[in-house]
Amino acid sequence: MKIQVWSDFVCPFCYIGKRRLEKAIAAFEHSEQVEVEFKSFELDPNAKTNNGESIHEMLAAKYGMSVQQAKQTNEGLKQQAAAEGLTFVFDEMKPTNTFDAHRLAKFAGEKGKEAAVTEKLLAAYFTESKNLSDHETLKQVAEEAGLSRDEAKEVLADETKFANDVRIDEALAQQYQITGVPFFIINNKYAISGAQPQETFEGALKKVWEEENETPVLKTFDFETKSESCSGDECELPGKDEN
Repeated sequence: MKIQVWSDFVCPFCYIGKRRLEKAIAAFEHSEQVEVEFKSFELDPNAKTNNGESIHEMLAAKYGMSVQQAKQTNEGLKQQAAAEGLTFVFDEMKPTNTFDAHRLAKFAGEKGKEAAVTEKLLAAYFTESKNLSDHETLKQVAEEAGLSRDEAKEVLADETKFANDVRIDEALAQQYQITGVPFFIINNKYAISGAQPQETFEGALKKVWEEENETPVLKTFDFETKSESCSGDECELPGKDEN
C-alpha cells in the first residue's frame, strides 16, 4: 500500500496530519506493507525568505483579523498539536519561503532519507523556530538526518538542482485539483483531504486493504443454451447426450 502525501513545511495541519497518519499506520495490522512518499506543495510560492513579520501578524493580515485574534487561533492550533505530542512555538516562528527546503527534501529522497529530513524540517520550523530558507539551517537539518553536509551545500547552492522534481509534484497536485494540504492519496485512487482524526486514517487503511486484497467474486450469466466446456479430463461434446 502506497500513500502519497502533499504537504508544506510551514503548514501546521501538515505536521499534525503527518503525526496522526503515523499513529494510524503503527496501529494497522499490515503496517510493514505501507509505504509513505512525501510530495512538494508550496502554500505561498511567492513568500519572501524573511519579511520580518511574526506568524501572528502574517495570519492577521492574510485573514483580515486582529493580531490578538490571530494569537487566539494559533493557541488553538498549539493545543491540537500538543494532543499529538508536538510542540508548536508560534511566538518565535519565522514565516518564509520553502522552495529550497523542498529541494533539499527531494535530494534526501534520492538518498533514502526523505522521511527523516521531512520530520526534521517540520520540527525545525514549528518547534525550534528556525528559518527554513536559511541555507545554514538546511545544511544542519541534512547533516542531522545523516546526509553529507557538503553534498547538501552543493545542492542548495545550485537553485536548479531538484527544482524540477518539486515542480513535477506541484503540477501533479494541480492535475488532481489539490488546493490545500495536507492531502493524501492511497494507491493512486483513494483520497483523504486534511488532518483527519487518527481513527479516520485507521478506517481508511483498513478499508483500502480489504478492497485491494479481497478475493474477486464472479457473477455468472444464465444462458438457455447448454454449456460447451471441458472440466478435468471430460468435455461437453456436441451430441454426447443425444440418442
